Amino acid sequence: MAELTEARRKTLLAYCRIDEEDPDVSLIPGWYAASVAYMAGAGVSIPQEGTDRRALYDLCINYMVLDKYERRNMTITGTIVAENPEFIHIKNQLKFTEPVPNSGTGSGG
Repeated sequence: MAELTEARRKTLLAYCRIDEEDPDVSLIPGWYAASVAYMAGAGVSIPQEGTDRRALYDLCINYMVLDKYERRNMTITGTIVAENPEFIHIKNQLKFTEPVPNSGTGSGG
């Protein structure tokens, strides 16, 4: 799993516009871990640092952490809440372009 470095934590706080004084700032590591685990479960591994895929991956993680932050106190009754379609598009793009390991099941010489 991707470690939540101090630099990554600061990026998340800035993206979510969460102040260090916010009482819920302590929830960020858990939300980050849950978001990374979700992406792994969706079939998206952590891309190499400094790549375009990593920028998209980090954007998805940012979105998921922000979504958890914004919904932390919500009570939803009688309505359907849908995921952000832009997030779904980016996640699907990452899934469809996930590098496939050489499993030995392809045709070969």
